[in-house]
Amino acid sequence: MRYKDQLVLTGKVNDVGAYTRTNIPNSYRAGAELELNYRYKKGNIRYSGAFSQNRLLDFTEYIDNYDDGTQQAIVRGNTAIAFSPKFVQFLSVSYQPVRQLELEWMAKHVSRQYLDNSELRSRSLDPYINNDVRASYLFSVGKVLKEVRLALQVNNVLNSQYEPNGYTFSYIAGGSLSTENYYYPMAGRNFMLALNIKL
Repeated sequence: MRYKDQLVLTGKVNDVGAYTRTNIPNSYRAGAELELNYRYKKGNIRYSGAFSQNRLLDFTEYIDNYDDGTQQAIVRGNTAIAFSPKFVQFLSVSYQPVRQLELEWMAKHVSRQYLDNSELRSRSLDPYINNDVRASYLFSVGKVLKEVRLALQVNNVLNSQYEPNGYTFSYIAGGSLSTENYYYPMAGRNFMLALNIKL
């Protein structure tokens, strides 16, 4: 899709922590999505992926100059749109050793994202892969309850350290350029236990 005056994230947050946005005169988002599903005798394999190019065609960055109260314009040209990874992929493999028990492994991959529209690696989020596992057991119940399912999910099972989000801002002070990057780290290995009852 080709855009005129697309409203995109700047990478900054305002004084209450909300992300700020700006209009960009010329930009586009182009890509493809793929979804596959394969069922075998005791389980299922699912894959989905989004592959895209998300570009600003004539981006100009404005940096606050605290020394004289002005803004410095930096023409960046053709750059990637902030928080728009080229690849997002998901893979799930489930297995039922017996009818009541289901085991599932889920993996998600996100490619590099930029914290702002400069497309500078120093203002980016590293690519990451996250893995979760889940086990659920279906209990046989009487006539009152149709279904009782107990599920245990372990998120980030490999205890990976990564940041899926953050923000950045740059400024000039004392005659030099400074860039501040802030990251929101993902939780380490954590557990969730659920009891689902269907009446």
